[in-house]
Amino acid sequence: MSENNNNINSKDFIIGTLVGTMVGVSAALLFAPKSGRELRGNINQSANQVKYRAGELRNVAQEKGTDWKDKAYTTGSELRRKAMDTTSQLSKTVTQQSKDFKDNVVQKTEEFTKNATQKAEELKNDASQKIQEVKQDAGQKSQEVKKDAASQAQEVKNTVDNQAKQSNKEDLQAKEKVSQQTANDTVKNKPNN
Repeated sequence: MSENNNNINSKDFIIGTLVGTMVGVSAALLFAPKSGRELRGNINQSANQVKYRAGELRNVAQEKGTDWKDKAYTTGSELRRKAMDTTSQLSKTVTQQSKDFKDNVVQKTEEFTKNATQKAEELKNDASQKIQEVKQDAGQKSQEVKKDAASQAQEVKNTVDNQAKQSNKEDLQAKEKVSQQTANDTVKNKPNN
C-alpha cells in the first residue's frame, strides 16, 4: 500500500514540478521589465531549462519505473513461491490428516469387531452354560418326579393291596358268617327225629 502511495506521490511531484516551473517562468516573463530581445533570450533560456529538467525528470521516471517493475516482478515471484509452498504444505497436511483419520477409523473398526466377536463368544458360552444348567436341573427334577411317582405308585399299590386283603378278609368273614348261618339254619330246619 505504501508503494502505491510512493507511486502517486512521485507522479504528483513530477507533474507539480513541471506546472510550477511553467507558471513561474510565465509570471517572471510577464512581470519582468525587460526589453523584447532580452525577454526572448530569457524565454529561450527558461525553455531550455524546462526542457533539460523535463529530460531529467523523464530519466528519473524511467529509472523509477524500471525499479518498480523489477520490484513488482520480484515481489510477484516471491508471492508465487510462497503460495506454492503454502499450497504444497497444506496439501501434505490434508493428506496426512486424511491418512491419520483413515487409520483411526480402521483401528476403531477392528477394535469394535474384536469386542463384538468377544462379546458374542461370551454370550454363546453363557448360553451353553445356562443350557447345561437347565438340562441338569431338568434331569434332577425328572429323577425327583420319577422317585415321587414310584413312591406314590408304591403307596397306591400298598393301599390297594391292604384294601384287597381287608376286602378278602371281610369276604371271608362274610362267607363264614353265611356258612355258619346256613349251618345254623340247616340245623334249625332239620326235623328233630
